[in-house]
Amino acid sequence: MKNLACVVGARPNFMKMAPLLRALNATGKANATLIHTGQHYDKTLSDVFFEQLEIQKPDVSLDVGSGTQAGQTAKILERIEPVLEAGGTNGKPFDYLVVVGDVNSTMAAAIAAAKLQIKVAHVEAGLRSFDRAMPEEINRIVTDSISDLLLVSDPAGIDHLKREGHPDSAIHLVGNLMIDTLMHSLEKSKSTSVLSDFKLMPKQYGVVTLHRPSNVDDKETLTGILKVLKKVSDELPIVFPIHPRTAARIESFGIQSLLDDAPGITVMPPQGYLEFLSLTSNSKVIVTDSGGLQEESTVMSIPCLTMRENTERPITVTEGSSTLVGNDAGLLAQQLQLVLDGKYDVGSCPAGWDGKAAGRIAKILVG
Repeated sequence: MKNLACVVGARPNFMKMAPLLRALNATGKANATLIHTGQHYDKTLSDVFFEQLEIQKPDVSLDVGSGTQAGQTAKILERIEPVLEAGGTNGKPFDYLVVVGDVNSTMAAAIAAAKLQIKVAHVEAGLRSFDRAMPEEINRIVTDSISDLLLVSDPAGIDHLKREGHPDSAIHLVGNLMIDTLMHSLEKSKSTSVLSDFKLMPKQYGVVTLHRPSNVDDKETLTGILKVLKKVSDELPIVFPIHPRTAARIESFGIQSLLDDAPGITVMPPQGYLEFLSLTSNSKVIVTDSGGLQEESTVMSIPCLTMRENTERPITVTEGSSTLVGNDAGLLAQQLQLVLDGKYDVGSCPAGWDGKAAGRIAKILVG
């Protein structure tokens, strides 16, 4: 029986950990202690995801809340160390700490475990944007550097890890956990009422999500993006589940009128996973700076205009449905017109993104 500490902290982690916990429990060979750092502390961003993704209640909650990059990381390090020292719910030492993704919780938990001589397994290892201005890139590099098992979602990750000197024996190509959750939840998302609530017709609207500093922290940049969205909404209605950070910037910049004067744009609060999946899976196009949405849109063959200069998921561009547009309002408008004209190429689904990654990972972890 393997004793595992499974750590989540932010919204993307929940979607990746849910299928893995199910697969581990199905083996009958794992005792998984779920540790929630509380990096995402808002109920809309956290609690509802546990409910909808059918994740067991956390065995330990660290309640770190928000803060600076350093402050949040320090809190996690301080609070998780005694938890790891105490061992699992069965009272036995942990065989592995399992972390997913690239948030502060991922890196901090991995550091704490490594210093306690607990082996670290990193799911989504090897992703690289090669942009160290992104906090997530630092988290990825640090976490991979101290991990004993590197569980990779696409072949490019293997190349990156080998180039960084990791041994072949530590690297495993397992597929994409995010897609496991997508396939598990897609049918259930159809039972939500979000489309009827907002009077939306399938494939007759676009979805927008924005939160990264490069898009929302500069008034001129954000204004340009909103003007493009306002213009296209005359032809294609837009739904905009607005991140708290983005809403705050729009208010502080005094540009709320761009949304108020756009009847074709529907602004809504952040949605639960099932509601949001219903919105994205039925959309005509997705405009986003999210990492996970690049993957989901590729599997669902939905055009994805990615508002980033680079991506740690290049396979979604080379094989899938994503196009990098940075924060270039002109390029965004150009790509949106291709979608409206029916000329956008949605590519194909990468090998191994088949909804079975969790089973492969569980087999590696329990032996």
